[in-house]
Amino acid sequence: MVKLTPEMKEAFSKAPVYPLATASKAGEPNVVPMKSVWLVDDETVWVADNYMHKSLANLKENPRAAIYLWGPETKGCLQVKGDVEVLTSGPDYEKMRAMVKAKSEKYPAKSLIRIRITDIFTCSPGDGAGKKVL
Repeated sequence: MVKLTPEMKEAFSKAPVYPLATASKAGEPNVVPMKSVWLVDDETVWVADNYMHKSLANLKENPRAAIYLWGPETKGCLQVKGDVEVLTSGPDYEKMRAMVKAKSEKYPAKSLIRIRITDIFTCSPGDGAGKKVL
């Protein structure tokens, strides 16, 4: 079980965009910029699938993902990795859908990408680059 530090939680709240990386079963990578991303608790990240195609196909074949956290106010950068579930119904899906629709009715909120955090790595330059921190 991971336990995020206050600094890690702050990075989640201050990142302007969340690049989401996936790979197909054959290892073909894909990365997309995401905005509808929420840190739900110390172990869970939600990503709204509004327009995913390759990422969604990858996650169905290979249910692992990574999110990159960086921005002018994040005080460093982190790579968050985890196991993924794709939900299209249920209480968590409905809650995410309501959150997306509150931003704008134009977003379809097709599915909820629920990531259970398994590892966190630093990606700041220097001697510690790539070091596992959780």
